Amino acid sequence: MTTEIATLAGGCFWCLEAVFDQLKGVASVESGYVGGSTPNPRYAEVCGGATGHAEAVRVAFDPAVVSYEDLLSVFFTIHDPTTPNRQGNDVGTQYRSAIFFHTPEQERVAREVVARLTREKLFRDPIVTEIVPASTFHVAEDEHQEYYDRVGARNPYCSFVIDPKVAKFRSKFVDRLKRQ
Repeated sequence: MTTEIATLAGGCFWCLEAVFDQLKGVASVESGYVGGSTPNPRYAEVCGGATGHAEAVRVAFDPAVVSYEDLLSVFFTIHDPTTPNRQGNDVGTQYRSAIFFHTPEQERVAREVVARLTREKLFRDPIVTEIVPASTFHVAEDEHQEYYDRVGARNPYCSFVIDPKVAKFRSKFVDRLKRQ
C-alpha cells in the first residue's frame, strides 16, 4: 500500500481525528501542531495562542482507496470554514481552518475544491480556509492521541461537540466508513 500525507486544521484536533479515523482508506491519524514558529510546542502553549500553531491532524491515506479530494470533502463537511480563528466556542488562531499542502498537486486540488464550493454557494459566508505549504508537524502529547476513542462519553465536550460531527460524517459518508 502506498500512502500519502494530508495535514488539515479545522478547530479542535480531537474532532478531526475522531472522524478521519473512521474513513476507509485512512491508515493513521495523528493529532499535533503545525504552522507556528515556536520550536517543540506543547498543548498549553498552543492553547494560549502565542505560538502561531494550529491544532491539526496528519492523515496517512491510501490514494487508491480515498483521494485527497475525498478527504477535503469530509474536511469541509465537518467544520465551518467560514469563521476565521474559530470553531464553535473554540476561539483563537490555534482553531483556524487551514489546509497545509505537501505537494503542488495537493495545493491545486485544495484551491479547486475551495473554488468549486464557492461557486456552488455551499456556505452562506465566504470560505476563509488558509491554503499554505506544510511546515514542521509536531505530534501532540500522548494524552491527545485517540482522545475521542479513549474518553468519549466521559467528557461533555465530546458529547456536545464531537458526537454531532461524527454523526454528520457517518450519515453523509456511510459508504466510505471503515468496517467496524
